[in-house]
Amino acid sequence: MTRTNSNLARRVLWVVCCLASYSAFGANNVAEGDLLSRVQGQVSDYLDQFSDVKCTEKVNQQKLTSNGKVELQRDSIYDYLVILTNAGGEVSLDESRLAVGDAAKTDKKNRPLLVTNGFATLFLIFHNYYSQSFQFALGEIDTVNGHAYQKVSFQHVRGTRSPAALSLRGREYPLELSGTAWVDPQTATIARIEMTVGNSMEDVGLKVLRSEVAYAPVPFRDSQATHWFPAEATVEVETQRQHWRNTHTFSDYKKFAVSTEEKVKDK
Repeated sequence: MTRTNSNLARRVLWVVCCLASYSAFGANNVAEGDLLSRVQGQVSDYLDQFSDVKCTEKVNQQKLTSNGKVELQRDSIYDYLVILTNAGGEVSLDESRLAVGDAAKTDKKNRPLLVTNGFATLFLIFHNYYSQSFQFALGEIDTVNGHAYQKVSFQHVRGTRSPAALSLRGREYPLELSGTAWVDPQTATIARIEMTVGNSMEDVGLKVLRSEVAYAPVPFRDSQATHWFPAEATVEVETQRQHWRNTHTFSDYKKFAVSTEEKVKDK
């Protein structure tokens, strides 16, 4: 669904999220498992909500110099939605981006920039399909803007499935994700996730990968409920010689639903 710059695919990293199907929730190493269980329930409900909306995604792609100055940047705008499908019990997610205005134009000089996809769905770390692949631990309470959040750390278990992968030269490498989520202990809503990848990918040239995703409440006129959706996702990637930073901003959420029906023609 998401189209990428072919030149970019040859010359720089392409970070994607691999979204997969549902499975049973497994045990974790946190004694206070009730909070994680409630977070898991919120994430499952969240998928249905997120696939029923569309929004405007603004992407700022930057290539940085060794001293952190912007060498090259590009701003793009997309109509964005996540499509939830269910075929034979296999539930999957696909991102769809439709370029708006100048975003559909290619760079005349064909200069490469990093393409980052899927970070809006980083909450899948807590989904029942992936939760067995992580060790979780409750941290301290962090007060942000007068609201108390429970910090929950996560660490990927090597050799298990990962919700993110690095696509490089035609191969996909599962990423060893670790980081912290800020969770409302009353509602089990995820307000923020910070993620990083350790040094396990340096052999393929990935030196640093870190991301931060902020979620914000979005009200709808036809619903009394307020849902939390991605507001901003920042992604920073460094190799031995190059440094990129992308910022995804999500706004103007609207309800969106598509129904399909299949009929078998009589012979």
